[in-house]
Amino acid sequence: MNFRFKASRAFWKSFSELPERQQLSAKAAFKIFKTDPFDPRLRAHRINSLSSYYNKTIYAVEIEVDLRTIFYLENNIIFTVDIGSHAIYRV
Repeated sequence: MNFRFKASRAFWKSFSELPERQQLSAKAAFKIFKTDPFDPRLRAHRINSLSSYYNKTIYAVEIEVDLRTIFYLENNIIFTVDIGSHAIYRV
């Protein structure tokens, strides 16, 4: 499936606050993500607490040990919601 990608303002704000090393890791992961958001190397998984909160199925991908991006799908559009440590899972 061909996906289109959109990112929230919160995502870009959080991304800009990451250290340069993590920004580089995120950019490398997004090359994979844009090809297949469920590529096994990204270890995509559902986040139940956020899914309940947003009333949508929310997924996270692992970029580094404590760096995640959360996103959801709507038709063929992938919306990235936020990026950061496990703290982004809290509502």
